[in-house]
Amino acid sequence: MLKALLIPLLLTAFTPAPAAAADPGWAAPLSTRGRYIVDANGDRFKLRSANWHGASGTWNGSGDVNNDADHHSGENSRRIPMGLDRASISTIVASFQDIGINSVRLPFSDEMLRDATPVTGAFDAGLNGLTPLQVYDRVVAALTGAGLAVILNNHTNTTKWCCGVDGNERWNTAQTTAEWEENWLFMVRRYRDNPRVVGADLYNEVRRNVLDDPNWGGGDDHDWFAASQHLGDRILREANPNLLIIVEGINWTGIPVDGFAHGRPTLTPVRTLSHTLVTSGKLVYSAHFYDYTGPNHSGATGIGETSDPRYRDMSRDELFNVLNRDAFFVSGEAGQHFTAPVWISEFGVDAGSAPGSLQRQWFANFTDYLIQTDADFAYWPAVGWLENRGVNNWALLFWDRSGGFDSVRSDWRYDAWNRLVTSGKSGYVAPVARWSMLSPDRGDFIASSLLRDRPDWDSGARKAACPDGQRLIGLAHKGNRGLCTDTSGAAVWTSYQSVTDERYVTTDWASGYTKFQCPAGSLLVGYAVRGAAMSSALCAATGAFAGAGRTVWFDRGDNRPAGNPGGEFATGNYKGQCANDEYVAGIAWTGRIGSSRTPDALYCRRLA
Repeated sequence: MLKALLIPLLLTAFTPAPAAAADPGWAAPLSTRGRYIVDANGDRFKLRSANWHGASGTWNGSGDVNNDADHHSGENSRRIPMGLDRASISTIVASFQDIGINSVRLPFSDEMLRDATPVTGAFDAGLNGLTPLQVYDRVVAALTGAGLAVILNNHTNTTKWCCGVDGNERWNTAQTTAEWEENWLFMVRRYRDNPRVVGADLYNEVRRNVLDDPNWGGGDDHDWFAASQHLGDRILREANPNLLIIVEGINWTGIPVDGFAHGRPTLTPVRTLSHTLVTSGKLVYSAHFYDYTGPNHSGATGIGETSDPRYRDMSRDELFNVLNRDAFFVSGEAGQHFTAPVWISEFGVDAGSAPGSLQRQWFANFTDYLIQTDADFAYWPAVGWLENRGVNNWALLFWDRSGGFDSVRSDWRYDAWNRLVTSGKSGYVAPVARWSMLSPDRGDFIASSLLRDRPDWDSGARKAACPDGQRLIGLAHKGNRGLCTDTSGAAVWTSYQSVTDERYVTTDWASGYTKFQCPAGSLLVGYAVRGAAMSSALCAATGAFAGAGRTVWFDRGDNRPAGNPGGEFATGNYKGQCANDEYVAGIAWTGRIGSSRTPDALYCRRLA
């Protein structure tokens, strides 16, 4: 393993310098405000993207890797971004700008980082003899130098075509999770000094292999929620705090055979278990949609095909309802713990689809929905072979080796494409309150960067802490979940203490119950549990108002403000929550017979 991690460092132990960049009209870094991505000035930056694939591989996985016929649709990318054997980097980048793209999702494979085989056959002579990673460097520099944003996308483990049962189903199928994380840290650090490299798209289309499903919160080595949460935090703390962390939903689970459970979870699990990163305002969720797939259809024809409807088989209303249910609710429902931008990082259609076909109807409906919801998007793919359009006619831009060129401007897709890239909110986006879930379901869930650098406040217990700037506002009676917010103002603190007894209780606000209460001038930002039982409360000194409070009981039912601000943070369990202009000053519980020492009441006080 150590050897595998050292190889890329030995090959290219330097950080590529960003090219002198044109003024793009936006200021890095990017972050999020509710459902929107914004630039450093707070202005909307809608990801109007395309996928420039090829560096992650086009080989089908059998036959001769040097034979074009053994590559996807007969198109051999030569282990570098598609089309660089027939046009210059500058020509392709200028063509992206011409069709309205402001950002590029740039796939890579983990194998690419170790690939020392020199590139040959590139149009730009200066690319020949470089490694694929060095060509990737040149592409990143050219894109960002032109003012485009770049999102790094870990597409596959191995350099070959995606996405079936191909050895690239999960981030750790052909490598360990530790290797995957180190590869990512290597890539992020490599482009850290280029501010227009704005995002890390952690893994593409997580899906089932022959025997096993991925899961969202299961706690094993197939747990995509836990893996993406852990890596996202590492990137922000150890490599680049400015990047957007992009997490795609689960693409497929189950056996695609009628009568067996199967389907595309996509982002549905986010409603009940969402990420809380160590840096707020950096999370983006993503999903993929194609006409030939469906909410329970793998997209296969023949083996693996089921009788479930494909997206193209649905009426416009049915399609819109399914899209909202499976993905767009994340950006469409404001003020929830899961609210975040949703980037449709892959969608596309065959430009050779016949007039009146279901494919054309689907593309019209889907692009209408993207416009209606003002969603961020990335078309797949950006570049294809002009002479191959009879076989693979999906791209936006086409080149051949003799200098021929064509684009989406000349086909039936252009009206929808033009409406798409010219639509959407622009200008300043006002800050919104943040709501964050704490889920110490299986271990520590410390979302505070300050606390990550401090000693363990309750050794042996599972600890949960709010992101810096947020305070605890809600708890579940069972299940250990919590809710944090910065509504009504950020909670700024530098000192804290762990409370394990009643020494700071000034009034009996929960008679007969054990109470953990913060001292005057402090509020709750975290807690610890042992099993299901309360172990300690973490109090941060903020100068919080210490006047009269009220008791919020939730041992026998929900007790939350009207409208349930922050959303359903502990599905199936009773929840207590202070009002938006209050803070949690204490937690009450009991150890009497029949009780599990779980939270029963909160002591809520008004903010200053």
